[in-house]
Amino acid sequence: MPDETKGPPAGGLPETPSKPEGAASGTPAQPPAEAAKPAAPLKPAAPAAPAAKPAAPAAKPAVKPEPWVNPLVDELEKRFPGGTGNAVIFRNQPSIVVVKDSLLAVCEFLKSEEGGAYTLLTDETAVDYPKREKRFEIIYQLYSFKQNHRLRLKVLAGDGESVPSACGLWPTANWLEREVFDMFGIQYEGHPNLKRILLPEDWVGYPLRKDYDILRQDDAWVQANLNISSGQ
Repeated sequence: MPDETKGPPAGGLPETPSKPEGAASGTPAQPPAEAAKPAAPLKPAAPAAPAAKPAAPAAKPAVKPEPWVNPLVDELEKRFPGGTGNAVIFRNQPSIVVVKDSLLAVCEFLKSEEGGAYTLLTDETAVDYPKREKRFEIIYQLYSFKQNHRLRLKVLAGDGESVPSACGLWPTANWLEREVFDMFGIQYEGHPNLKRILLPEDWVGYPLRKDYDILRQDDAWVQANLNISSGQ
């Protein structure tokens, strides 16, 4: 009898390989797991919508002069009937129009203690309104150290009219009136030395009058003395 403990006879079928330990009976072997795929790149975030522009601020209402009600105005009208008028206040700056024949008397009173002690003339200048009958406004800026107040006076004058000089009341008027004469051609009656202060004596014309372009001044003087054309 053959020995059953020995393997199959030569030339027989090979032995069936044993299943892996722990494998379930009848379950096919699983293929190896695939390598993990790389994560898809993140899409860039959409750009943020532009911020809405802030609404434009509402336009401020125009500031207009208002009547200036003040005991000083009443006192001036009482002392100089018809010599002052059109007292207004604009941006906290009071102003009064003074008739030129009353200018020195009004200024002398304003300089006194009773009139407010406006002892300093800080500026004197002019403005040209060529379409007006009285085309020039001569403007005086007064200051009171005692009250810390400012006051503006205006004198109206036509072309060729002279205005009383304030040099006798405020020494600062000397050079200021010379400048107004130089730039506007306004004559000051009683000025001690009324001559040009910025331009040469033989200059023709007055640069701040609105008669012609400011760049087209005394062509003959500029050509003769500077050897260039006016306006360069």
